[in-house]
Amino acid sequence: MPALDGKVAFITGAARGQGRAEAVRLASDGANIIAVDICDQIASVPYPLATSDDLALTVKLVEDTGARIVAQQADVRDQHALNKALAAGVDELGRLDIVVANAGIAPMQSGPEGWQDVIDVNLTGVYHTVEVAIPTMIDQGEGGAIVLTSSVAGLIGVGSHDAGAVGYVAAKHGIVGLVRLYANLLAPHSIRVNSVHPAGVDTPMINNEATRQWLGNIADRTPQEMGNALPVQMLQPEDIANAVAWLVSDEARYVTGVTLPVDAGSVNKR
Repeated sequence: MPALDGKVAFITGAARGQGRAEAVRLASDGANIIAVDICDQIASVPYPLATSDDLALTVKLVEDTGARIVAQQADVRDQHALNKALAAGVDELGRLDIVVANAGIAPMQSGPEGWQDVIDVNLTGVYHTVEVAIPTMIDQGEGGAIVLTSSVAGLIGVGSHDAGAVGYVAAKHGIVGLVRLYANLLAPHSIRVNSVHPAGVDTPMINNEATRQWLGNIADRTPQEMGNALPVQMLQPEDIANAVAWLVSDEARYVTGVTLPVDAGSVNKR
């Protein structure tokens, strides 16, 4: 029997990148999927965000595993819309066992608007994701697992003085606080809460001209060491999905409140 047979996973930012990889991996492990993505542009973000066509491809890839999927367009900044999207998925699939709060942006070289947008998406959006999921998971009374996507930038002070970059680091550090508090708050309900902290992953958020330019500017202006310890430049989305799959499985049934680097030794190298 697949490890997640009969489970339902709610994944934000599921149209591409890590979110898509997580949806496909969890579906391959037997879970049905509620997939959410904004499928729209945010003005401060200097690279294209996911589209409805991207989300449609995620649907196909999940269905190819034999799993069921309910896909919805919703903005994690809008708690009401997110709650509505989740409710539609639960109504069709019948339950909720797993939450992966993955949606995020990286408007690194933007000004004050970038600070606000990245806090709203990467921190408040994660808070909204957990909050809309909690009532259903508690009411079911069968426990569950929540994984919040942070970054190596949520564990170390690395980046630039650009407002968007400062906001990114602040938001990703804020996720650690959410993990530690929610892990305690939800433990009586056997709901586990952990975070993953990737180094650079080969996704459209990182592998684009604007982000590559920003990384080059950091290398030129500061002495920060941005490399990994292991001899690999970038991780693949599937590497993060594999870690998430373990965290939400029964193999990690007593793991909660953990901030797990998936980073080729990047944090340890600092």
